[in-house]
Amino acid sequence: MKSPLRVVNGKRALSIGIVSFMFAVGLLCLILAAATMSAYAQASDVVTSASTSTSSPADWTQFLRDNMQRWNPYETVLGVNNVGGLQLKWKNPIGIYIQNIMSAPAVVNGVVYIGSDDHNVYALNASTGAKLWSFATGNEVDSSPAVANGVVYVGSQDDNVYALNASTGDKLWSFATGGSVFSSSPTVANGVVYIGSVDNNVYALDASTGAKLWSYTTGGAVLSTPAVANGVVYVGSVDNTVYGRVYALNADTGAKLWSFATGNLVRSSPAVANGVVYIQSDDGNAYALNASTGAKLWSYTTGLGVVQSSPAVANGVVYVGASGGTVYALNATTGAFLWKFVTLSDLFSSSPAVANGVVYVGSENGIVYALNATTGVKLWSYPTGGLGIFSSPTVVDGVLYIRGGHGSSTYAFSLGSADLFLRVQPSETTVHQGDLLTYAFPVWNLGPDNAFHEVLNTQVPAGTTFDYIRISGTPGLGTCTHPPYQGTGQIVCHQNASMAPNTTWTVRLTVRVTSPAGTVITENAATIAETPDPNLANNMAAVSLTVQ
Repeated sequence: MKSPLRVVNGKRALSIGIVSFMFAVGLLCLILAAATMSAYAQASDVVTSASTSTSSPADWTQFLRDNMQRWNPYETVLGVNNVGGLQLKWKNPIGIYIQNIMSAPAVVNGVVYIGSDDHNVYALNASTGAKLWSFATGNEVDSSPAVANGVVYVGSQDDNVYALNASTGDKLWSFATGGSVFSSSPTVANGVVYIGSVDNNVYALDASTGAKLWSYTTGGAVLSTPAVANGVVYVGSVDNTVYGRVYALNADTGAKLWSFATGNLVRSSPAVANGVVYIQSDDGNAYALNASTGAKLWSYTTGLGVVQSSPAVANGVVYVGASGGTVYALNATTGAFLWKFVTLSDLFSSSPAVANGVVYVGSENGIVYALNATTGVKLWSYPTGGLGIFSSPTVVDGVLYIRGGHGSSTYAFSLGSADLFLRVQPSETTVHQGDLLTYAFPVWNLGPDNAFHEVLNTQVPAGTTFDYIRISGTPGLGTCTHPPYQGTGQIVCHQNASMAPNTTWTVRLTVRVTSPAGTVITENAATIAETPDPNLANNMAAVSLTVQ
């Protein structure tokens, strides 16, 4: 006689109920996809045509990012609820640690590209930090690489702009400016590379050949990274070392459209969103300018002093780093103060990055921070051991990348990994029509790290109706959405905290059997967490019973 009970775990093929199970998994995927597209829709009204067809939309291809806002709307792994669990993934001690380097990582197709004080541009494996290749320039590389169509573009203090094969590091071309290419980083849009130089010029170069298309001479050194949006190049300039200016130039011709004078040097790079240019100045102000006319919409005083940090814009908020080591959040429309976070540093060179409700920034005290984008509350921090983080963070696919301070390394941080192991355990092996039947869904965390916010997706199995549900296990327990009493349908349970290695979170579902004898009742379930899982085969399970 065949046993009425058949258990199938994730290591074996599911013989019954696979359609129901795939629906449960598909529902989770649709939820994640909808959240991603909703976030991106908020950035879609700013148009730039960066040529990055070979990269993922979630990649961080250049300093300002393709949206010119230093905001990654595609990030769904790291968020407010789990960023406190960031752990060191790897660090690579590239460089000679003589200078604080401003170069920020570009992360494209699983490779990190970054400049260094040892005159090299490096390509590192994004998963391990291992060096893939390096290219030697003639001086320090403070410029942040940009990657488009398999080519890495970067400036060097040896006065040159370089184009390198992204896979091999081989030089494709170089262009000599009339001065050091210091902190200005290339922006690539519509097949053109835009970059500034200490020789007072903004350059537009053919991305394929390096040929100069045009240049525009400002009144001083251009340390700012150009932003390109809607056919216009926006860039800051030192301008005669007395006051600074923000310029708007025609992206095709280099003709000046307008300029705006601040009260001191402009080292900061502009962010552009919703027809507004946001930029900072050494005069102690953050400015919002009409992108079409250059008219000042508002300014906010953050404090007089050197400002090399550039704004980030996300969800109607501008985030700026200011002299005195303070991060400010301002209403993007009005400039109204929302919150500030003080790092107790003297200067601020690192530029904020925003992703999924979190602001990331480095500080002159050598610490990298993650802040709640809505409240400014510190969610996480890590001391790099070096003094003065001049580099700016990038966030891609659940990993935070940044160059540490003087005497430090290039770092990657992630949530670690947690191997979840799910079973479905019925309370009875023999059931009859009208019986109550309880299914236990224990989720074990096999480690090695904490699992954050597990989700269990199941349903009232066909041939039964819902009776009640309860949760036990780790503190925080959780919440479930479920059908009404005697109803049918999907059940989704959320564990509202973190689960340490070698602990269990259990959901118990009680149903009433309504089907007649001979009916096979199959229950399927799937689980997932915000922490990356190295073995998804353990995350699904099923059990079948035959009604007697």
